[in-house]
Amino acid sequence: MVKFLPLKEAVAENLHDGDTVAFEGFTHLIPTAAAHEAIRLGFRDLTLIRMTPDLIYDQMIGMGMAKKIVFSYLGNPGVGLLRRVRDAIENGFPREIEVEEHSHAGMANAYEAGAAGLPCAVFRGYRGAGLAAVNPNIRSVTCPFTGEVLAAVPAIRPDVTFIHAQKADRMGNVLVEGIIGIQKEAVLAARRAVVTVEEVVDNFDDLHPNLTVLPSWTIAAIAVVPGGSHPSYTHGYYERDNAAYLEWDEIAADRDRFQAWIRKNVIESSADDFAARVEHLRKAA
Repeated sequence: MVKFLPLKEAVAENLHDGDTVAFEGFTHLIPTAAAHEAIRLGFRDLTLIRMTPDLIYDQMIGMGMAKKIVFSYLGNPGVGLLRRVRDAIENGFPREIEVEEHSHAGMANAYEAGAAGLPCAVFRGYRGAGLAAVNPNIRSVTCPFTGEVLAAVPAIRPDVTFIHAQKADRMGNVLVEGIIGIQKEAVLAARRAVVTVEEVVDNFDDLHPNLTVLPSWTIAAIAVVPGGSHPSYTHGYYERDNAAYLEWDEIAADRDRFQAWIRKNVIESSADDFAARVEHLRKAA
């Protein structure tokens, strides 16, 4: 049964050292507040999964929390590198990490296979690409009906998935609007799912055409964290903070400056600070 919990309790109850975890969000609705709580709680040896790792995985890897990353695009969107991730991969700082790279199609199909309870995903993909040469989890199968050779990847089944969404109702159902990405499948594929939301409402009477409703039985815990996806955006609530992404490139380029930023903005901060950070962005949304 879904629980409404403060963010610290929601993360502490559902994430454990050594877990395979997805903090999913496709440019939109990135669960930043949940990732920052995980940093504050100091989890270790995580396998981080995400189609488009950006700032939050740069921060978590820079804090030495990950032993492996599974991804299909690695970068600061619209800016460039993830410098803390690159430092870990190239220099083993603050620790060495294992890398498993896929295409977007490979990751999306793997999540869908996990959501369906299947052991693997089979699809047309990776033709003419070199990823299979460096990723042993990309294999091929021959269709028994047509003889066509298809790509196959293992299903993604996270121990826990974290997402951010607009609303939850009082029964624990969650409403997601706008660009949804792979969040629905990531929740359905996971053994446990934690959702941060902007607000709790009585019902979803003001429904819009482009939405997803995740029923309460798919979710372990909900935490109300207004502004919880900053510096990404939440459709209908606040815009993307482009300046923060530009600033991050300079912060992450220096190890000492990165540590100082994490100490001030994560370790010594709290989920309550997110609402204040997006106040100037709400007026434009």
